[in-house]
Amino acid sequence: MFKNRSTTDGTISFLIRRRPDAAARIHGSDDYPDITGTVAFYQAPDGVFVISSVKGLPSDQSMYGESVLGFHIHEGINCTGNRTDAFSAAGGHFNPDQLPHPYHSGDLPSLFAGNGYAWSAFLTRRFTVEEIINKTIIIHAEPDDFTSQPSGNAGKRIACGTIRHINT
Repeated sequence: MFKNRSTTDGTISFLIRRRPDAAARIHGSDDYPDITGTVAFYQAPDGVFVISSVKGLPSDQSMYGESVLGFHIHEGINCTGNRTDAFSAAGGHFNPDQLPHPYHSGDLPSLFAGNGYAWSAFLTRRFTVEEIINKTIIIHAEPDDFTSQPSGNAGKRIACGTIRHINT
């Protein structure tokens, strides 16, 4: 009956049984101190499975009541910054192949936050876990337009985390 299962079905069951290979603890900037969360990375046979859970995100005051926020892996190795850019050391998008936006390896699906909370899960073949160790992950205040160069016009960096190996 299950002979024709997709490989993705196997990937999900594979992930349920183990710890992530890497993760980033997300923290908000001084302007967004309530943002906290985790982004976990699992190396799988079909690519990297990414699961994020973030709370304390800003709420959209429009009639939709849901915020859409840019979400990217950046090339920098830490989340330090300055007064004008809280996470300036995160650098630009992770883009080892020098591709145009939205084909950077670090371009991720936007986060959709309801009541300040966002959860997402997706599978990508844009990078391996080893390639992103010590890179940063950034949440932006605005949605990525997936068009503007070089970074999608996603606005201010409001939260950051550094991707680290998980000790087994």
